[in-house]
Amino acid sequence: MLVNFNDEDFESKIKNEDVSVIQFSAEWCGPCKALKPVMDKLSDEYKDKAGFYYADIEDGGINTGSAAGIRGVPTVIVYKKGVEVDRKVGGVPEGQMKEFLEKNI
Repeated sequence: MLVNFNDEDFESKIKNEDVSVIQFSAEWCGPCKALKPVMDKLSDEYKDKAGFYYADIEDGGINTGSAAGIRGVPTVIVYKKGVEVDRKVGGVPEGQMKEFLEKNI
């Protein structure tokens, strides 16, 4: 299950976890809503390998999204100890997201 993300979580959680995955989204974004159940499913599948978060770029994740240079949503970023290792922009099918996660976590 995706954990709701707030900016302060970056310092307290993301920088301390070996691997973190954040889905940056917005309430009005259709592809974001379509990707969320996929990410929920994958977060359960990979729960032993990474922390999974859901960040609304217009709410709790506004500063982190801005700092990460988010230009389009949905954007999924994989972090290792708070350092970005890769990102996937746009709504993608479950198979492509799984390949992306396999490659990065």
